[in-house]
Amino acid sequence: MKIENVLALDESQTFDRKSVNVDAKALAIAIGAFANADGGMIAVGITDTSRRIEGIDDEQKKINELLRVPFDFCKPSVSVNFERISCKDGNGKKNHILLIHIEPSMEVIANQADEVFLRVGDRSRKLTFDERFQLMYDKGLQHFEDVPVMRAKIDDLDMVTVKDYLVRIDYKKSPLEYLKENKNFIFEKEGDLQISTAAILLFGKAPQSFYPRARIRFIRYEGTEERVGTEMNVIKDVVFEGNILKMIKDSVAYLGTQIKEHSYLGSDGLFVTEEEYPEFVRQEIIVNAVAHRDYSITGTEIQIKMFDDHLTVESPGKLPGRVRPGNIRHTHFSRNPKIAGYLKAYKYVKDFGEGVDRMCREMEATGLLLPKFYENYFILQTTVYNRLHRLRSGTSQELPRELPRELPRELPREISAVTRNVYQALFKNPYSRTKDLQTEFGLSERTIRNHIAALKKMGLIKREGSDTKGHWIVVKEPK
Repeated sequence: MKIENVLALDESQTFDRKSVNVDAKALAIAIGAFANADGGMIAVGITDTSRRIEGIDDEQKKINELLRVPFDFCKPSVSVNFERISCKDGNGKKNHILLIHIEPSMEVIANQADEVFLRVGDRSRKLTFDERFQLMYDKGLQHFEDVPVMRAKIDDLDMVTVKDYLVRIDYKKSPLEYLKENKNFIFEKEGDLQISTAAILLFGKAPQSFYPRARIRFIRYEGTEERVGTEMNVIKDVVFEGNILKMIKDSVAYLGTQIKEHSYLGSDGLFVTEEEYPEFVRQEIIVNAVAHRDYSITGTEIQIKMFDDHLTVESPGKLPGRVRPGNIRHTHFSRNPKIAGYLKAYKYVKDFGEGVDRMCREMEATGLLLPKFYENYFILQTTVYNRLHRLRSGTSQELPRELPRELPRELPREISAVTRNVYQALFKNPYSRTKDLQTEFGLSERTIRNHIAALKKMGLIKREGSDTKGHWIVVKEPK
């Protein structure tokens, strides 16, 4: 990884910055929090506020102390990898920073004071006794993806698929070296090489030969409810197999062919055409089901059930960790951190914990009801509704007021191309947040805020409501 890539990262569920002068006990809290969650990376030698590069070359004694933290200050020890990155410090001199790569732990990690922390968003949160006990239980279920697959051999893995992934994460060694040296995809036990469940699901040539129900099934019903027997109303039944990435691509693409469009006359007198379910929502409910399903449940598959007025995705397994139907929008816990991390490299996961919240905001922005989440025995059901449901049921959920539908035909000449793109993104989704724009354009938070400030100054946008619950009003005519 290059220093430019590190500096561009924002603190998140899987990334943190620390000064070279960080206290060893404070670093232990961060390392333990990452290990208890999805794993992550800590950059040492960059101030966490101004992002100024301090470097580590002149602090060798301090660095030696920090290198011992995962072993001396964490109970039990945490599996980490250290990497030194060349850079120029704030004084323009050649220097280095230290990257600490932390793997998710199969055990609950505590610090020297016997406190347990969990990474939640961009913070390390101390757990209560009950939460700590729940985490211990969830850790026992979390790592089925690490279980070795009986009879699986190296030849069962598709090295071309592995190589494509390595290009994405900029890993320079061979596919086989990566599998052996990272994330325990392949490990040795009693003299034999063992292939993990995650390796088969992500890189297997035929994963369903080992896990027949590790697949996605699409079922289209006529009407608004599921009927059986002589009244069975199934009109389409399609099964998607292959590795996880192939199943997601194929099922998302196929679902897109089944979506209806509707047109209506907007407030500006122009016809507007919208899909019954936003594209991101369709993708997110499938990705969530794949990333968080309980693969130890082998008796059923993920099912996408499409009705006239709603779409339900059923995934084996209950909600993981501290996640509940009432807090799922802002609470995150990965049942399969290796699978989730893999999907993040392919941009199917933007940032851990962000997907459900963005899905809700897109539903709100298009005037649709919020998703519903149900736990039915060992199945999690996610349901989204289209406008037909609201019309038939007379639902009175408060909807956002009508927003402008037409962009100004002429923008000020001094507006830059990037500012214009930010403006168009806010027009497309007035509920976009700074983080959404950062992800979309690959820019820093400060840069995005500068473009927003420029648009506000020109009178092209204005904010209504709070930073978290409000939205942008895109003005039709610039000042």
